[in-house]
Amino acid sequence: MKAPALRIWRQLLARNRMFSTTRCRRDNYAFIGLGQMGYQMARNLQSKLPPSDHVRLFDINSAAAEKLSQEMKVQQTGGAQVEVSDSAAIASRDADTVITCLPLPEHVKSTYTSILSQDSLPPRSQPRLFIDCSTIDPSSSRKVASAVDKALPNGQGHFVDAPMSGGVVGATVGTLTFMLGCPDALVSRVEPILLRMGKRVLHCGAQGSGLSAKLANNYLLAIENIATAEAMNLGVRWGLDPKVLANVINVSTGKCWPSEVNNPVPGVVETAPASRDYSGGFGIGLMRKDLKLAMLAAREADAKLALADKASEVYEKAEEQEQCKGRDFSVVYRWLGGK
Repeated sequence: MKAPALRIWRQLLARNRMFSTTRCRRDNYAFIGLGQMGYQMARNLQSKLPPSDHVRLFDINSAAAEKLSQEMKVQQTGGAQVEVSDSAAIASRDADTVITCLPLPEHVKSTYTSILSQDSLPPRSQPRLFIDCSTIDPSSSRKVASAVDKALPNGQGHFVDAPMSGGVVGATVGTLTFMLGCPDALVSRVEPILLRMGKRVLHCGAQGSGLSAKLANNYLLAIENIATAEAMNLGVRWGLDPKVLANVINVSTGKCWPSEVNNPVPGVVETAPASRDYSGGFGIGLMRKDLKLAMLAAREADAKLALADKASEVYEKAEEQEQCKGRDFSVVYRWLGGK
């Protein structure tokens, strides 16, 4: 088989392994953390698993877990069996694969402490797999990985990081991109699971490297967003039509995602949050969080970030204003006085 054809075959195999008619073993999953992202990811996962599989849901907001469970039972044709658990530990006890999607490092640490502190996790037919899709700092992720190795020694359990990009829309329609940090040998097991919730898996290296890649990207995005807002505000105050200025930037060296797709000036890009009063999109609070995580990881790596402190100050001050709070991070244009 020629190389291009072989690559296509492998991709199809990874995507469609869950549809195999010869599969007879039952896999148990736990999905913990049903916020805006996790809710939709769990829904897609369950719908693409065979009826022989079982998914247990847990969230501290029990109403969200119950709501999702009912939606799965009513709206899905086929899909895995589903039930709601009373705790992360109960949901995970018999799981072959545990997926977590939580807001902050302390939530991830406490959840895994709960899971791993059980008197005994019954043996499974294959090593347990823990996939953390949370965006946290790599150091915290490595500590959790170490705790998993200690609790499940000799390869009985594996913890991998798989933060994602694509937002709530991507989670809903299943087009997320996952940045995977794990040993090479685990990619073939992890990738088909992630492809049930997204369309692309980028293996970035060893455990923790997925988070490193995600935070490096989001640091760059944080800086580009502020610079784009400043440049657009400058041009408008000089009398330039914002659409004309955006067109110039987007065919020139200043082109970036904030200028082309998520332009911060209302009306320049009709589909951008700025054109709907900065609603939806990537919240300014989330950008503040990711920027702080990137700064923490940079300090641990002794990497100088010359613009980080000022950028963090900009997002903090912008979020303090009622007209900016809770809105897409491009709202810094409004904070700058842009019209």
